[in-house]
Amino acid sequence: MNAVDIIIKKRDKQQLDREEINYFIRGITNNEIPDYQAAAWAMAVLLNGMTDQETTDLTMAMAHSGQMIDLSKVIPIEVDKHSTGALEIRRH
Repeated sequence: MNAVDIIIKKRDKQQLDREEINYFIRGITNNEIPDYQAAAWAMAVLLNGMTDQETTDLTMAMAHSGQMIDLSKVIPIEVDKHSTGALEIRRH
């Protein structure tokens, strides 16, 4: 798996699977995917859109790309608005 193949797949209006999305987000956060490839992928997404499943997988990949805090012992429900636009709600 590599970033170029993922970009081409989205450019060609194909659906990305969870593993491809996780690979891409992990690559961005680890500075293994250069900015110009991230920009190319974002352009392909802008032009071709994402399915509901891709959007869900992207949201979860972004949410899990950083530190998560377990607040279940403090509050029964937690809502977190990420600066990148992701929103995650969990009931405990």
